[in-house]
Amino acid sequence: MTPTLILGGYLGAGKTTLVNHLLRHADGRRIAVMVNDFGELTIDADLIEGADEGVLTLAGGCVCCSIGSDLIGALQDVLGRSRPPELILIETSGVALPAAVARSARLLPDLCIEGIVVVLDAQTVRERSADPYVGDLVRQQLLEADLLILNKIEQCNAAEQADLHRWLGAMTAPGTPIVPASQAHVPPELVLGFRAQSLEPADVPQAQSLSRWQAKPIGRAGDPASLRFVSELVTLPAALDPQPLLLALGDPAAGIVRAKGWITDLSGQRHLLQQVGRRIELTPLTTQTPAPGPDRLLVIGLAALYRRDNLPVNPSLKT
Repeated sequence: MTPTLILGGYLGAGKTTLVNHLLRHADGRRIAVMVNDFGELTIDADLIEGADEGVLTLAGGCVCCSIGSDLIGALQDVLGRSRPPELILIETSGVALPAAVARSARLLPDLCIEGIVVVLDAQTVRERSADPYVGDLVRQQLLEADLLILNKIEQCNAAEQADLHRWLGAMTAPGTPIVPASQAHVPPELVLGFRAQSLEPADVPQAQSLSRWQAKPIGRAGDPASLRFVSELVTLPAALDPQPLLLALGDPAAGIVRAKGWITDLSGQRHLLQQVGRRIELTPLTTQTPAPGPDRLLVIGLAALYRRDNLPVNPSLKT
């Protein structure tokens, strides 16, 4: 199934800036960006290689497609391309509810909705949420998010940022991570996720110890975000009970924002595990993909919170 992410947020929050940032850091991954209308999403000119019948051909094998009035039809067209995308990013209108778009996209059995990412304008989100005309919409967008990107954070001082985080904690679903950003510059892995082959031993070295210091910093050193990120490859036991691991991944205190990998349960069934913010899904595998070998989990966490030993994957869980 093709992983699909829904990108939402009110008008002017920075969705367009985020999409261009992600396309510039696609690293060869074929991404299809689906938008209501090209006029609502200005792709940077140097990324566009051509245009033909509602499709922009972008650098690196990416495309940008207009949804029009038929989301399902547009998605089917993209999936039927000679080189189908590795990931689909649906950029919703600023006045749309992203969960409604996700429900429609789930009608296609070949799609896997990985999560809903909502971009906020740090300066205006509270004002918008109190607006008598659009406040209900903005508050609902906040509640539907699996991951929040708090954009334009450089325009708020430290006290304003702390107050905004407290307010968002009361306005969002429990456990929703909040990622501060300037000019929508976040580590691309937070949104795009990971390639499946990046979990294979040939591409990623095996974790050398249980120490959290094996985690690798990611992100732009100059970003004003108060929280930095780390990524780590965790080698899992031959078999484990998934529930303690899922509970640990979903615990806000663990500081885990993104995770993807394969696990084997105590019956020997392999599963694909995917996490985007507060959304965690465990999907049984019906084929031998990936190739048999040690199960691994790639994790991105907030550097201030993430601890490797918070994950219940110690050898005592082996059978």
